[in-house]
Amino acid sequence: MFEIPDDFKCGFYVINLENDRGKDAIPFYVCPPKGTRNADICVVIPTFTYIVYGNYIRHDYGEAWERRASEWNAYPHSPSAHPEYGLSTYNHHSDRSGVGYSSRFRPLLNLRPGYLIFPHDTGSGLRHVQADTHLLAWLENSGYTYDIMTDEELHLEGVAAIKNYPVVLTGTHPEYHTLESWQAFADYKEHGGRLCYLGGNGFYWRIAVHPDTTGILEIRRAESGIRVWASEPGEYYNAFDGQYGGLWTRNGRPPQQLVGVGFTSQGDFVGSYYRKQSGAEDPRASWIFKDLTEDILGDFGLSGGGAAGFEVDRAEPRFGTPTNALILASSEGHSDYFMPVPEEMMNPLANLAGAPMDELIRADMVFFETPSGGAVFSVGSITFCGSLPHNNFDNNISTLLKNVIDRFVDPNPFNYPL
Repeated sequence: MFEIPDDFKCGFYVINLENDRGKDAIPFYVCPPKGTRNADICVVIPTFTYIVYGNYIRHDYGEAWERRASEWNAYPHSPSAHPEYGLSTYNHHSDRSGVGYSSRFRPLLNLRPGYLIFPHDTGSGLRHVQADTHLLAWLENSGYTYDIMTDEELHLEGVAAIKNYPVVLTGTHPEYHTLESWQAFADYKEHGGRLCYLGGNGFYWRIAVHPDTTGILEIRRAESGIRVWASEPGEYYNAFDGQYGGLWTRNGRPPQQLVGVGFTSQGDFVGSYYRKQSGAEDPRASWIFKDLTEDILGDFGLSGGGAAGFEVDRAEPRFGTPTNALILASSEGHSDYFMPVPEEMMNPLANLAGAPMDELIRADMVFFETPSGGAVFSVGSITFCGSLPHNNFDNNISTLLKNVIDRFVDPNPFNYPL
């Protein structure tokens, strides 16, 4: 057994194992001792989403993946070649029913450092654990100190886990949440916290945690949403907690209420760019663009070649985007592979927003203040953090995020517009 030394710095670590039969690398996170704070910034690692996707056997696994992994010296093992370690909740049982449970108490090969999700020509193909290292590397390079929390701490401790941090950052894909972890973010925001939502497709599905063993999760894919299988009628309620599963929107908690934007479109793993909008000129938010003169932001990056891509979120007042939210920038130029999410479609030609279909396919970068003196900054894109390391971290996405964090750690309260 490996016991974490008391003097370990908070962060992301890997245990490297090697013998004459091969080698492996097991990632883990170190949080501060309970009730203590070592930094102004806290990064909440989306471990619930990691576990839900754990050992995802993908339909596109094959020679192209193996060739790219070999050429790039990437992690060589794929869940598709090792079904003995179990499936993800994105797979099916042999009778074609969906897998509704996942656990971290097994080798999760797609969560190893260097694992390639997509063997795509225009980007690294990194998601989840690997993609979130782009953010951690940027924080380190920029000289910020930070603490780590995970979804599990928020589930068990609620807002107490993060309430003392001036700034909280999400990872790139905080998709799955329990009521407790979702509410921890909401309570943090309502009590004056400064929240940066740095991903896409966040706060989308409701899950349940085993009441005795928190590393085991349950998902019911009820009603609608982008999903690879659907729960059968009568199976929409969780066994672990008895609560209604499915989308958080169907549970009366759309992500727009929490972070101003919500999942709107999914496409291929290719990133586009943002174009500044009129909200960027508003004095309430113009400081975000200090030292930035260009209108095009993030037309580069390690994740699909651009800061706005793969799964994107937009502002939508109908679903709870605050009236004081400013749209700072919006993406454009997405490929024909991008389609609106099904839960907003009333029929093939009409959607709930009453807008042209093309207008639903965008990532909105949003800022708004809260009545308690806090603020929220959201980017609405999974690939955003992949642009941070570009050009040795010297780029307009890096500058923009630095402007946001520098203001968010400033204790002066934000003025809520009346």
